[in-house]
Amino acid sequence: MASSREESLYKAKLAEEIERFDEMVDFMKAVVNAVDFSSSELTPEERNFLSAAYKHVISMRRSALRPIMLTELKEQRSGEPDKAEKVREYRLVIEEELSGICREVLEMIEGKLMCEGNKKVEADAEVFYLKMKGDYNRYLAEFKDGSEKDVAAEKTLMCYKAAQEIAEAELNPTNSTRLGLALNFAVFYYEIMSSPDQACTLGKQAFDDAIKELDSLGEDGYKESTLIMQLLRDNLSLWTSELQKPKLIKLDDNYQYYSGPKR
Repeated sequence: MASSREESLYKAKLAEEIERFDEMVDFMKAVVNAVDFSSSELTPEERNFLSAAYKHVISMRRSALRPIMLTELKEQRSGEPDKAEKVREYRLVIEEELSGICREVLEMIEGKLMCEGNKKVEADAEVFYLKMKGDYNRYLAEFKDGSEKDVAAEKTLMCYKAAQEIAEAELNPTNSTRLGLALNFAVFYYEIMSSPDQACTLGKQAFDDAIKELDSLGEDGYKESTLIMQLLRDNLSLWTSELQKPKLIKLDDNYQYYSGPKR
């Protein structure tokens, strides 16, 4: 008979297949709760499904936020204050959902996955969790204002830098976790920090380093790594050719397009 951990992982896979992503999150939380992190850790498959579960639920909210912000602005400009207020209220609901998801992920990472006293994990897992921690702080920085935005951005930078230091010392340039980190770190520099030069430098370095080692990449990781490399190249092309334009399309490791005016 399968353990509760194995059963929860299986249910998470089923939930993903039928696109019941909130339930997928619940099943993966059950997987995490079944692990004694003082002597064990999540498997790579479990890590990936945990990441995917939260990525699904937050992507829907992130995708909804920009158009509703544009609608709010349109109603304000058209002299419809009542409509604008209704849109604002709806936007705040979405932002609160985003905040809740981010808080939940960050608390899980700090309280369980990277808690003091845990079994020492391998470099790939450590980079994975630090990257994930950076990602969910970055998502907060996308819509927060003032000091909250500054704090989220600072935490993102700290997490990505810590992950980058380990990745460059311990992981091959073609490693998908290292490449995914570089991809999202570059997006952070461009989108949140408004530093296109740093974004392009980081992205190009990661791409060039991976190209040099591509022949040594095994068949198992080839598809995932080359997909991320393609996203890096696409971003670099966009950032260098459309730097002066008001509308940009940005890609991160959700493999989704986000377009609209820069804010």
